Amino acid sequence: MNRTDRKLHALAAAADQDLLDPLAGFVDLAGLREAVEDLTKAFAPLGRVQHTVAAKACGLAPVLRYLADLGIDAEVASPGETAVAEAAGLRGVRLVLDSPAKTTAELAHALAEGTAINADNFQELARLDDLVDHPRSVLGLRINPQVGAGRIGDTSTATSTSKFGIPLRDNRTAVLDAFARRPWLTRLHVHVGSQGCPPELMADGVAAIHALAEEINDRVGYRQVTSLDLGGGLPVNFASEDPGPTYADYVTTLLAKVPALADGHYTFVTEFGRSLLAKNGFLVSTVEYTKVSGGRPIAVTHAGAQVAARTVLQPEHWPLRLTALDAHGRPKTGPEVPQDIAGPLCFAGDLLAKERPLPLLEPGDLVVAHDTGAYYFGAHYAYNTLPRPAVHGFTVSERGDVRFTPIRRAQSLAELVADAGAEHVGALPEA
Repeated sequence: MNRTDRKLHALAAAADQDLLDPLAGFVDLAGLREAVEDLTKAFAPLGRVQHTVAAKACGLAPVLRYLADLGIDAEVASPGETAVAEAAGLRGVRLVLDSPAKTTAELAHALAEGTAINADNFQELARLDDLVDHPRSVLGLRINPQVGAGRIGDTSTATSTSKFGIPLRDNRTAVLDAFARRPWLTRLHVHVGSQGCPPELMADGVAAIHALAEEINDRVGYRQVTSLDLGGGLPVNFASEDPGPTYADYVTTLLAKVPALADGHYTFVTEFGRSLLAKNGFLVSTVEYTKVSGGRPIAVTHAGAQVAARTVLQPEHWPLRLTALDAHGRPKTGPEVPQDIAGPLCFAGDLLAKERPLPLLEPGDLVVAHDTGAYYFGAHYAYNTLPRPAVHGFTVSERGDVRFTPIRRAQSLAELVADAGAEHVGALPEA
C-alpha cells in the first residue's frame, strides 16, 4: 500500500475514533521505515556510514526510538535534544553533537558519554584542549566551505558570512595547523544547507572537505582524518507527493563530483532530517468557523503559526499542500473556491494559506496540511499560550485496518499554567 492510500485510510479512521478535534499530528510509521531503507541502500556504495537523524526535525522520543530500532542514530544540537535522545535510548557513540554555542558542561557531558563532537570554531577547540585527555569520543571540526547560498537564505549555511563553522577560504592554513597540533582531531564536518539547496551545491561542499582531509593527511604524514560528516539537508518537494531529489540521486551526484568517496579511505556520517520525516507526517485541524470578508471566504482553523511558523511567516518559501475533508475524514467535493485558511492566533497574518482554491469549507470540516512530519510537530510557537497538539503514529494493514500508537499526548491546560510560572504566583514584591 502506498503512502497516499495509507494516509486516506488513516484519516478516515482518525475521524471515526475522534482523534482529530481540534488539531492533531500523525506519523506514517511504514513510510519512515521505507525512507530508512532508501537511505541505507543509496549510501551503500560509500562503505561504512553512520546514519543519524537531525533531532531538531522531530525531537519526539518515540520517533527517535523507532528510528533507532531501524539503525538510525541521532544528531543533537542542544542540551534538550541530547536529553530527549538519551531518554529514547540513544547514548554515547549513537549521538553526534553539533551546535555553534556548546557550553563547557555540554562538552564535558559528551566526552564522558563518548558522544561524537563537531567543534564549531577555534575557541571551542581551545576549550576542548582543556577537557580532552584520552577521548573516547570522535572529535571533528565543522568547516564552512563557503560555496554559496541556495534559494532560501535562512537555510543556507555555507555562505561567505555564515554563522556556522570555520570559513575555509579565510582560515585554511589555521585549520591545517589546528589538526597538526591535535592528533585526537580525526573528523571533518560540513553542512551546506537544507531546503532550497540543490544536491549539486551540497556536493561542492563535500568535495571541499574531502580535498581538505587529503591535504591534512598529506601534511601530517598519516591518515589522521578518518571520517567525514556530510551533514544533512536534502531538499523536499512540498508541491506534490513526489519526494523530490532521492538519496540515490544525491549519492550519484556526490560520486560524480568526488569518485574517491567510494575508495574506502574514509567512513561517513549523515544527518538527514526533513528528507526522512517530512513526507511521513501530516497535521489535521477542524474548521471551527467560516465567514466572508470583503467577498473572500475565510475558514478559521486550529492550525496556525503555533505549529507552522515558517509557513505563516515565510509563505513564499514554505507553502504547504492542503486538502479539504468532511467531518468523516472523506475528501470534500464540489467547485473549488479561493479561500483563506486562517489559524487561531491573534495576528492578522496567521494564515496557513491565502486564497487557496479548495471546495468551500464549512464548520466541522477538516483541513489536512501535508508534508509536515519534520519541524511542524516539534517547533512549537507559544504565541497566545496554545497547547502543543497530540501526535499519533499509525500503521495500516493490507486489509486497510488502521492502528494508532500515541507519540505525544496533547499538552494540558495545567501544563501550560505551570510553564507560565504558576508556582511563583505571589512571589513578586507588592507594587
